[in-house]
Amino acid sequence: MKAAIQERARQEGFDACQITSARPPGHAAHFERWLTEGRHGQMAYLERNAHKRADPAQVLAAARSIITLAASYAVKNTEAPSAAARPRGEIARYARFSDYHQALGARLRSLTAFVNQMGGPATRSLWYVDTGPMLERDLAQRAGLGFIGKHTNLISRKLGNWFFLAEIITTLELPADAPEKNHCGSCRRCLTACPTAAIIAPFQLDARRCISYLTIELQGAIPVELRPALGNRIYGCDDCLAVCPWNRFAREGSLMAPHRRADLTAPDLAGLLTLDEPAFKARFAGTPILRAKRRGFLRNVCVALGNVGDPGALAALQRAASDPEPLIAEHAAWASRQIEAARQAATKS
Repeated sequence: MKAAIQERARQEGFDACQITSARPPGHAAHFERWLTEGRHGQMAYLERNAHKRADPAQVLAAARSIITLAASYAVKNTEAPSAAARPRGEIARYARFSDYHQALGARLRSLTAFVNQMGGPATRSLWYVDTGPMLERDLAQRAGLGFIGKHTNLISRKLGNWFFLAEIITTLELPADAPEKNHCGSCRRCLTACPTAAIIAPFQLDARRCISYLTIELQGAIPVELRPALGNRIYGCDDCLAVCPWNRFAREGSLMAPHRRADLTAPDLAGLLTLDEPAFKARFAGTPILRAKRRGFLRNVCVALGNVGDPGALAALQRAASDPEPLIAEHAAWASRQIEAARQAATKS
């Protein structure tokens, strides 16, 4: 039965399928301490469902097994197009596709139906793709799918860092796979690469400093002292993932390949500032970027333009400084001041 489920997962396009028991993950206490220290920032949903994340039985009564799955989003060519003298923004690799929740959801629905069919009428199963209250990285490591790296993300010895996680929790009892051991060794590349020092120690992340948090989850103003570290990043950050030496084993997956959005690789920053609410929704429909909403995304774009320092963007920023959304207007004004200060400094030198 286990072999049949893993084969069906492969047929659905998943790049890995491993199984663990539904007993509580061993790192639940560490997660609760992380919450108590406030390192989750404004991500209140993590706190609301903490009791469920600590015990899968709170998610599905009588759960016996958790099927963990990986879908690669690595691509063969990640080079950005020529900037053509116009400042370009950087979007995290996972977000350069149609929304992975939808792309993986259809395959998970099919696989879950197969699991229930295999188990019989009494079997109950639920599937999640970054949507349920589960400590998915801990469960995936216990299932042998990968190991949690010093950057706190899951690393696969077969897929590197570039993959999505998904789970099926089920009342069907299946033989568990052996856990994966940590293979970071003495490597500290991810800690060194983090632009904001958000990885405060090996295996410890302060999300409040993480660029992915600042550009996606944070609802208000980006702290002024952290803005320069964002560079031209406008949605997420890949720096700690990109430097991992295990990426030499990364390979392009078949499931996500058809969902790649070429227009999300290095978009023109000044052009993005022209998007009103309807245009923003139309441009990014069906992508993860909608999560940041227009106010958050254009806030990020303004910061990126201020960091790039191109005087040619001043006109667009001055228009944005009059945007009805105060969050955008404030960051646009900051970016204009950054560019003007850099220009004056260059004149004096």
